[in-house]
Amino acid sequence: MLSTSVEDALNNQIAHEFHAAYLYLSMMAYFESESLGGFGHWMRMQAQEEVEHAMRLLDFLLDRGGRVELKALDKPTSDFDSPLAVMEAALAHEQKVTGMINRLYELATDEQDYPTQVLLQWFITEQVEEEKSAGGIVDQLKIAGDSPSALLVLDGKLAERGPEEDEDET
Repeated sequence: MLSTSVEDALNNQIAHEFHAAYLYLSMMAYFESESLGGFGHWMRMQAQEEVEHAMRLLDFLLDRGGRVELKALDKPTSDFDSPLAVMEAALAHEQKVTGMINRLYELATDEQDYPTQVLLQWFITEQVEEEKSAGGIVDQLKIAGDSPSALLVLDGKLAERGPEEDEDET
């Protein structure tokens, strides 16, 4: 049986995942406006992944007989100073989501909700990949520094990302 506290926490996480998609779309728009289509493509793919994450949680809630309660989404920031600042914000956001998933897992453990724990194992693994991917791009942007040519090379590399592709190469 799904407890009220786990149901509420899953509904909150669904909202966070949709908000992440919204945030990444805002970041995509920034990159596109700066003629960095590869970065924009990478963020578009991130947004799509976040929607998939939200739907995975939503479907799980329904499968467990829970009640889905979609929440209002806050407007994402659209003011960015540089590609590095955007990617640092994306990394910080992924780290925040990792904390949320960890707390949700703790709650599922406290409630002895084993099906939710199993679901969240996938999310825990996913967050390791998300942080590694965003962190790698941050590191590469720092190495690139103020070099326009290095930025364009990285932009071209990010344009190659395919759906559900492992981003270890980034």
